[in-house]
Amino acid sequence: MLPTIPSKRYFTIGEVSGLCDVKPHVLRYWEQEFAQLNPVKRRGNRRYYQKHEVILIRRIRELLYDQGFTINGARSRLNSPESGNHGQDSSPEGSEGQTRIKEALAEIIEGLRG
Repeated sequence: MLPTIPSKRYFTIGEVSGLCDVKPHVLRYWEQEFAQLNPVKRRGNRRYYQKHEVILIRRIRELLYDQGFTINGARSRLNSPESGNHGQDSSPEGSEGQTRIKEALAEIIEGLRG
């Protein structure tokens, strides 16, 4: 379980790394791959992320690490109209629904066999 995001305006790359359980070099790579991820850069190219970007990073992490998407697949999912709210859909409810459907189908198949 990831820690709660504090009420701050800006987060450093180190803070975001801890909040999202993603290494800083991965965050820098994701900036190149996901156009929506664009932190403010200040003195010396220091990155400052806002809360909506931290939420987006968590969503990207979920798609890549938990759901097994590729970078291209995650990018497509985040850009799709049905994803809404910066790509935050009701995944847990969706996976529970899928499990129920699979169980129902298994019962039907078992009933047909015999």
